[in-house]
Amino acid sequence: MRRIAVISAILENPGESQAEFNRTVSAFKGMVRGRMGIPFEEESIAVISLTVQATLDEINALTGKLGKIEGVLVKTALSKKEF
Repeated sequence: MRRIAVISAILENPGESQAEFNRTVSAFKGMVRGRMGIPFEEESIAVISLTVQATLDEINALTGKLGKIEGVLVKTALSKKEF
């Protein structure tokens, strides 16, 4: 069963982590339905929101890999409804 989720990520130093973050998200591109990024250049932080539709295992795999990137903080909100 698939769920819809929003994955929120804060990149505390995007200059160092953004390339790896983008490569990781690209590896899961089939489940990504939308992406929004907001740079806070003066603070050297980027906030990225991903909307995904996938199985719980796939969502956990993506968030786990993103959370292992140095300087990246990740939180996920899952729908209760399954498709």
